[in-house]
Amino acid sequence: MPTRFDQSTSVTPTSNGTYQALIDRGWWILRGPNGGYIAAMLVRAMQAEMGDDERTLRSLTVHYLRPPAEGPATVSTRIERTGRGLSTITARLEQNGAVQAIATAAFAKPRGGNDLFHARMPEVLPPERCPTRPNNPTPMHERYETRVAIGPASFDPADKVRDARTGGWIRLVEHRPLDAALLAAYADAWPPALFATSEFPPPMGGVPTVDLTVHVRAPLPLTIAADEFVLVVFRTSHVHDGFLEEDGEIWSRDGRLLAQSRQLGVAM
Repeated sequence: MPTRFDQSTSVTPTSNGTYQALIDRGWWILRGPNGGYIAAMLVRAMQAEMGDDERTLRSLTVHYLRPPAEGPATVSTRIERTGRGLSTITARLEQNGAVQAIATAAFAKPRGGNDLFHARMPEVLPPERCPTRPNNPTPMHERYETRVAIGPASFDPADKVRDARTGGWIRLVEHRPLDAALLAAYADAWPPALFATSEFPPPMGGVPTVDLTVHVRAPLPLTIAADEFVLVVFRTSHVHDGFLEEDGEIWSRDGRLLAQSRQLGVAM
């Protein structure tokens, strides 16, 4: 049976690379839908247009122009180029004639060759021994089950630390297999790292995303149980002129680097 994530990110083809979608208010944070949720929807449209299971998502960049509204939307896709092993595709999310988000993605076949592993999974307690994140009033956070493993367990001023670094274990409340769309969603599903530090006043308007890039680093499909947690880690090192970066990693429980992310946000 489809989960709410499947239903909320589903797209229906119409014609000429165009898909119909429905923006679900259940993924709202503050002024609009979560950026990771929108990214997942765009991934599903581009996957459908790609229509090639051998070419899996390797890179995705989404620019967010304005917060979409609840209700119907259109995703227009275009395969810009297809080579022997790599294809580049773009997508535009629109409502009432206005563009809400623009995405560019690379889908590619495996290339083989030598490997290099210098990235290391953080040493953290297993999810069963980590505290549950305190309730969050936004609808989107009801869709995820989270366990805090890095940084303060809450963002109360008394609990904050020096480093803008946070993370922990995450999975959907409704379990489903992990795929490229869900990895894109996880890349923006955790509260901003900036909220963890005591060295910066809390942004009263949140941290809206200007752009989000996700690099999928593990072969797809992933051999991970549908009910398994993954570990997400996010850090911010520089805030200037109202903008900040946030770098992220997504790890499997057995130590595989699944994805890396980077986004530019606004400290409002």
